[in-house]
Amino acid sequence: MKKSLLVFLTCLIAITACTSQTTPSPTHTATPANTQTPTQTLTPEPTPTFTAIPTATPVPHPMSIIALRNTEYPGSEITVVKELERGINYRRYYVYYLSEGLKIYALLTIPNGESPEGGFPAIVFNHGYIPPDVYKTTERYIAYVDQLARAGYVVFRIDYRGHDQSEGEATGAYGNSGYQIDVMNALASLKRHPDVNPEKIGMWGHSMGGYLTLRAMVISDEIKAGVIWAGVVASYPDLIYNWRRTGSFTPSPSSTGRGWRTSFIEQYGTPEQNPAFWDSISATSYLADLSAPIELHHGTADEDVPVEFSIRLAELGRQNNQLINLYTYDGDNHNISNYFSQAMQRTIEFFDIYLKQ
Repeated sequence: MKKSLLVFLTCLIAITACTSQTTPSPTHTATPANTQTPTQTLTPEPTPTFTAIPTATPVPHPMSIIALRNTEYPGSEITVVKELERGINYRRYYVYYLSEGLKIYALLTIPNGESPEGGFPAIVFNHGYIPPDVYKTTERYIAYVDQLARAGYVVFRIDYRGHDQSEGEATGAYGNSGYQIDVMNALASLKRHPDVNPEKIGMWGHSMGGYLTLRAMVISDEIKAGVIWAGVVASYPDLIYNWRRTGSFTPSPSSTGRGWRTSFIEQYGTPEQNPAFWDSISATSYLADLSAPIELHHGTADEDVPVEFSIRLAELGRQNNQLINLYTYDGDNHNISNYFSQAMQRTIEFFDIYLKQ
C-alpha cells in the first residue's frame, strides 16, 4: 500500500451501479460489473500551514492501531434496565454495559424462542454521527435494527460515551479513542451474553460507525463479518485532504474549535513530514490483518462521505488479498434511502453466509 497521500487514489475496481428509482425495491438487482470503471483521481486540497515539528513517538499514540491492540477490553455483563415493546419475532431491551468504568447504554434485541446450540449469531451495531445532545437510544436506525433482528440476529445497538444516558464525555471518534474503546468493550460484553454464540459475532457500521467497524476489524480477530454503509473508511491523510462534507453535516465536538486535524499536525507534522505517524493511526495500513470479509455499500451522490473512500478501500483489500465486496447505488444519498431494501437484503445475505453457515 502506498503510504504518501500525494500519490492519490486511482480507482480500478468493478462497481455495481444501480439504476435510480424513487422508492426502494427489494426485487431490483444491481450486480457488480465485470468491466473496469473510468479512472478517478482525488484532487488534494492545499496543505494546511502549521508550524510542524515532526517528532519520534517511542510509545504508540493512543489512537494507533498498535496501542489499541495492546489495550484490554474486559467488557462486562449486559444489565437489563427495562424491557421495551416487542418486535414481530424478537424482544427488545434497554440495557447497559461497562467501558472503562463508564455505563454505556444500548438497545439489545433477542430473537424469540430457545437459542440454538451454541447461541444466536449476533451483530454489534455502530451508528453514525448524531449530535450527542439530541441522540436518543430508542430513536434513529429503527428500520435497520428491525430488519436485522427479524432475520434472527441478536442486535446490540450501542450508544457511545456522552450520548443520551451514557456516562463520559462525547469527544468525537477521529481524534480520541473513547468511542473505539466503547465498541471493543461492547464486543467483549456481547460475547459473555448467555444467548449469544461468541464465535459468531459480526459488526455493522454506518458513516462514523463504519470507521469504528473497520478499525475494530484490524484491532481484534474476533469479528467474523463486517458490513459498512457509507463508511468513513479512508486513511487519515485522505481524511485531511479529501474530506469536505457538503451535506447537512453537524460538526462533532472534536471537529469544532481546535480539532484533531490541527492538533495532530502541530504535534506530529503533516503526512508528508511524518508518514509513520499517520500510517500508525490509519486502519488502511493494517488490512493484511483484517479479521474477516467486509461488504461495503455506498451511494454515488453521498454528500457527507465520498464514495471514493469505499472504492479505494475495496481496491486496497484486493491488494492485500482480502475479501472486500463493494456495492454502489447510483444517485443515492448518505443513508442509501432509495435502495434501502435492496442494500439491507444484501446485508442480511452476507451476514447469513458468515455468521449462520
